[in-house]
Amino acid sequence: MRTRGNKRTKVNIVTLGCSKNQVDSEVLLTQLRGNGIEAVHESASDDSRVVVINTCGFIDNAKQESIDTILRYVDAKEEGLVEKVYVTGCLSQRYKDDLKKEIPQVDAWFGTRDLSRLLKQFNADYKQELVGERILTNPGHYAYLKISEGCDRPCSFCAIPLMRGGHVSRPIEELVKEASNLARQGTKELLLIAQDSTYYGLDLYKKRNLAELLTRLTEVEGIEWIRLHYAFPAGFPMDALDVMAQQPKICKYLDIPLQHGSTRMLKLMRRGITREKTEELLQTIREKVPGIAIRTTLIAGHPGETAEDFEEMMGFVERSRFDRLGVFTYSHEENTHSYTMKDDVPSATKEERMEAIMELQQGISQELNQAKIGRTLKVLVDRTEGGQFVGRTEFDSPEVDNEVIISSSEYVRLGDFCDVTITAASEFDLSGEVLAGRS
Repeated sequence: MRTRGNKRTKVNIVTLGCSKNQVDSEVLLTQLRGNGIEAVHESASDDSRVVVINTCGFIDNAKQESIDTILRYVDAKEEGLVEKVYVTGCLSQRYKDDLKKEIPQVDAWFGTRDLSRLLKQFNADYKQELVGERILTNPGHYAYLKISEGCDRPCSFCAIPLMRGGHVSRPIEELVKEASNLARQGTKELLLIAQDSTYYGLDLYKKRNLAELLTRLTEVEGIEWIRLHYAFPAGFPMDALDVMAQQPKICKYLDIPLQHGSTRMLKLMRRGITREKTEELLQTIREKVPGIAIRTTLIAGHPGETAEDFEEMMGFVERSRFDRLGVFTYSHEENTHSYTMKDDVPSATKEERMEAIMELQQGISQELNQAKIGRTLKVLVDRTEGGQFVGRTEFDSPEVDNEVIISSSEYVRLGDFCDVTITAASEFDLSGEVLAGRS
């Protein structure tokens, strides 16, 4: 490897998996460039001497995608297109020893908390002065802000603690500094992410301190939207809802993965909550933050899930009328508590149940979207596509939620807000026109 600061050592960072991995890749990108090393993210060209693959190990499909990507770049190495292949991230953290044996062509393997060791491969140092600085890999008007790392929850199906370790909150001052830096770069929307955002602060401040963090972030000049993701339902900090209701900068949006709608299954999943308590929480959230959009994720086919459990979950979805909903089929993950149970729901049944929930949700989404026709909503413009502008309301997160297809007789600048009157709606998208004189 060439010496520090030699830009002929071009590095291509390839990211797989979730937004938390994306943030990790952005931090690596920032550190490499801060050390004078030329680094890019997901380059389309083959002129990088070194490839760093940031892997996902969450469920079977994600693991397979990571392995396929590693093998693709190993082949490129054997063809002489790249010189070094390094692998980091969740899959590497979890299966490093096995992968070393199976894919010996990889030059080095790193875990989720091995950034300093990875940098040493480039004769680079971890620069403390770059903490809070980040080069974004998505459009700069929005940015993910990781408020904590790891998880202390005992969920039976989840391997995240095996890959990410225990919960570690980032100090409020550090997060405010990072948010301020992002705002100076032009970021207008912060998307708060963590393995469990409602656990925030327990380790540092000896209390759930999400409410104070939200309040402090609303004080950052230039930030107009703050969006909360991955809230765990058990022990939900109610004071955070008060801040959400009072602060206009905080989007009326909550991503709260609930995983199931059957009390028996929630107990098997070790979620620490019942369906009845979940429904009470949803009612409280909607009462405290009127108009809030609630997004959730569910799992179909966990070990022990009977037809009756599934019907209870269907009824739960029908009553709850979630604004946004995603479903995973259960993945049998080694070294989790669920792995001790028999994976007794056939794959075809898992798929059928997933499709049934999504069909039900499709009808709910259609009704909720139709009700927006005629309303004028504030929209953040993300991109152009097919000669039209595409944006999102405060009720939608990038990549996973609804979009607004915008018609405008005048140019609308990407990354700006505009007022859009909704003229049509489908199951998962809205269409509208920019309100004249208010863009």
